[in-house]
Amino acid sequence: MAAHIRRRLRKGATTTAVAAAAVAALAASQAPAAPLTEGSTGGDQQAAGGESGGPEDDAATGNSPYYTDLPPLVTPDRPGSSSNLPAATGSAEAGIPASVLAAYKQAEQTVAGTDPACRLPWQLLAAIGKVESGQARGGKVDANGTTPSPILGPALNGQGFALIKDTDGGAYDGDAVHDRAVGPMQFIPSTWATWGQDANGDGRKDPNNIYDAALAAGRYLCAGGRDLAVAADLDRAVLSYNQSTEYLRTVRSWFAYYQRGTHEVPDGSGVLPTSPSTPAPSPTPGGTTSPTPSPSPSEPGGTKPSPGPSKPGGGSSPTPKPTPTPPPKPTPPPADTLGSLENAGTGPLTATAGGTFDERVSVRARNALGAPMAQLPVTFTVTGSTGTLFDGGRKTVTVLSKADGTATAPALKAGEKSGDFTVTATAGTTRPRTLTYAASVTARRADAIVRTDSKALVAAPGEKFADAVTLKATYKGAAAAGVAVTATLVADADKPAENDRGPHFKDADGKPLRTLALTTDAEGLLRLPDLFADENPGTYQLVLTTEGGATVVIELTVEAAEETAPPEA
Repeated sequence: MAAHIRRRLRKGATTTAVAAAAVAALAASQAPAAPLTEGSTGGDQQAAGGESGGPEDDAATGNSPYYTDLPPLVTPDRPGSSSNLPAATGSAEAGIPASVLAAYKQAEQTVAGTDPACRLPWQLLAAIGKVESGQARGGKVDANGTTPSPILGPALNGQGFALIKDTDGGAYDGDAVHDRAVGPMQFIPSTWATWGQDANGDGRKDPNNIYDAALAAGRYLCAGGRDLAVAADLDRAVLSYNQSTEYLRTVRSWFAYYQRGTHEVPDGSGVLPTSPSTPAPSPTPGGTTSPTPSPSPSEPGGTKPSPGPSKPGGGSSPTPKPTPTPPPKPTPPPADTLGSLENAGTGPLTATAGGTFDERVSVRARNALGAPMAQLPVTFTVTGSTGTLFDGGRKTVTVLSKADGTATAPALKAGEKSGDFTVTATAGTTRPRTLTYAASVTARRADAIVRTDSKALVAAPGEKFADAVTLKATYKGAAAAGVAVTATLVADADKPAENDRGPHFKDADGKPLRTLALTTDAEGLLRLPDLFADENPGTYQLVLTTEGGATVVIELTVEAAEETAPPEA
């Protein structure tokens, strides 16, 4: 009886007694469960137009009976780590068979990796598994997690259940005339065809395997962008699995019970539930209904509910009609629902100012089933102050994903300012998925710098050096334009501290400067300002260092001109 069913209203003593008992169990246990959504307080949900995780013409359980057993009113103490408790710890009802518990926790981890925003708790899968099949009939599974024989619901032949004609040729349920719910999580074949998973890696999607079925149920519950940490979304998810408020209350009570503590028991030794509830039969074509079955003696209390309060005249008050609950909004099928957005192999994003990034930002979109999602708009946005833009001069571009789910942004063109920036990829509208990539622009570099001539640079004390100094910076043999160069006048290149005497540049006020920050031109050339000598003769050095570490040392000489003897008379 698993997900996405068109469940008819079920009225009468059975529903009232079970719903009341569920409320009592929750109140007595003081379980930490989120409240039911508004409008889910009475009466079963109508299936028409209700929320589902799969296609609207699909069904999943067809009114298969489910177990209405409620957890004990006295719940086990909350353990520090429930999975490591010995089998004897806590109530027997809190024990979950080892393979079944492992399947629920594996499904939680798998979904967290592909749809972390859903926040699927494994205890919800355990609650549904308890209500659907008594944890695979007490954990009767083999070493691979497969039940020795199929767990089958009744034939969905329209006699008390939905009418669903065969959709699988009997491949899963052995019935070539009508469908039946199959497996520990009770999927009908048509729903399994959409949601089936291979969680144990054996190459098969088997509804009778607890690992496969638990993951399928987890993805189904998360469909439509639900966040199961939100009470309203959790209620909608459970109701999409079975459109019945009675079912919702029963699952909620087990969910709260398992949240308070569980422990692992050996496979095959789990507590078996009593007989499942039986829904009221469907109306016959003539407008009459077949007799309503008596409440199961296994229901809480084992008795029929007492009539309502007596009227003053001695008669009993009529039972008030339940307030109709608006059906949840339909959920898109999983193939059309964005499940995750992941990096599709983008490497480090680094480029030199003014250059083009070698790497292009690429993401892969997957749907709620984990399959690649094509034709999905993905928006890429550059954020930062480096001046970096996508090819074409745009900061934002939108790209459709390809058949393999990948969407690749245009090439990035680095700006002229060095520094860090980010590129963000965003997809989806109901609950968008985003990925953010760190990127950086480095300053332009030169790996070599040389003088363009080799003239000796000599000046007399207090005079200007007559010859201008010109240099050329290159990077990998090509002219390095826009490269920052630092020029420093020192006394000794081995001790490159700024000198306090000797040659110097001048600032705008004519004061001496012995360090300058310069930049190469478009051809990689650097023409130094005029150099002046002071009154201190000697040999000095000019050291020029580029961004990138290239260095050149130029010798400067300050000496007085030689005096010549006047010619003899």
